[in-house]
Amino acid sequence: MSDQVRELHKAAAAGADGPKKREILEGARQVFRAEGFDGASMDKIARAAGVSKGTLYVYFRNKEELFTEMVSVDRREAAEQLCNFDDDSGDVTAMLQQVGENFIAMMIRPEHIALIRMVMGAAEKFPEAGQLFFEMGPRCGIGRLSAYLEKQVAAGRLAIDEDIELAAAHFLNLCQGNLVKPLLFNAGGAPDRQQIERTIASAVRMFLKSYGTAARQA
Repeated sequence: MSDQVRELHKAAAAGADGPKKREILEGARQVFRAEGFDGASMDKIARAAGVSKGTLYVYFRNKEELFTEMVSVDRREAAEQLCNFDDDSGDVTAMLQQVGENFIAMMIRPEHIALIRMVMGAAEKFPEAGQLFFEMGPRCGIGRLSAYLEKQVAAGRLAIDEDIELAAAHFLNLCQGNLVKPLLFNAGGAPDRQQIERTIASAVRMFLKSYGTAARQA
């Protein structure tokens, strides 16, 4: 993580998470969705949040800092959802199914899809926002899953003789299947529970064919 991204992260985390701040963030989210990063302004955000421009500047110095906080809040909530699993569970198949379903439930949320679009739109002119999203999102998820996989390798339940982070990335990419991209491009509706479970079950089977100890012994 670059020093600039680290400083933005610190700035985003600073201050009390009170109701006024949440109102400002919700107003900012509405403006960024409607106008994009370039079209958003502190004036528009203040109006949408129902606060004075002076109050807005008490909490945030500029729209870059506000955008960073919005990304950080979303990423923290997503991390809590994705990382809520039992490291010590010996049932790898069931645990991977749970991890995959939690991951997709987070990925297909309308507000998360909207955030991905906003970050991608902002990343060219405000690359630090893209870097922050990546560090707190994909890289954090891969790291968390890698730690679980490493424990399962040590316990003899998995046989991963290559980069464990790469194996974790393989699994999360398999889980997405054809569930996420249609939403990103507004080319389809949200998948139902049955589609998600079927896609994740397929991802688990494919992953275990490559890294499961039973497959290696066959």
